[in-house]
Amino acid sequence: MDFEKIKELIKLVDSSSLAFFELQSNNDHIKMDKSLNRGLTDSSAAAVSVANNPINTSASAPVNSTIQSTKTANNVVEKEEVKNVVEEAIIDDKNINTITAPMVGTFYSSASPESSPFVEVGSTISKGKVICIIEAMKLMNEIESEYSGVIVERLVNDGDMVEYGQPLFKVKGE
Repeated sequence: MDFEKIKELIKLVDSSSLAFFELQSNNDHIKMDKSLNRGLTDSSAAAVSVANNPINTSASAPVNSTIQSTKTANNVVEKEEVKNVVEEAIIDDKNINTITAPMVGTFYSSASPESSPFVEVGSTISKGKVICIIEAMKLMNEIESEYSGVIVERLVNDGDMVEYGQPLFKVKGE
């Protein structure tokens, strides 16, 4: 599910009288809880946790959502509204491929701290293009793209330790 759809869900839940909202769809899991003040400055803010897992969705994927609320006459989020937002997100994610780390090591987006990154969000890439470096045992390993398309999200920061199979980038296919 892309960030814009999540923001839209947050706005819907925040403007309603829902105290708790949970959504599960394939590898996505979103939970919003306004009933507890967890040290937030605004007590009406929603606490949101999103599990960042690789997304393999299809338009026919099952969508399970649980909504618990105290109903008022004019301030309830309609289940259909939530369902439409979630279904749009699933369709949007249909052409998204995830590039994962082929090894354990330290992620670098550029060849040196002074040079520009190999790719940035919005960069068009082709299969085989170097997209980052993973340092493992003092060896710098150039990581090549498995897909052609446009980088829509970078999931790790420079200097982060990455595990084998950890998602690094999301690429929207051409």
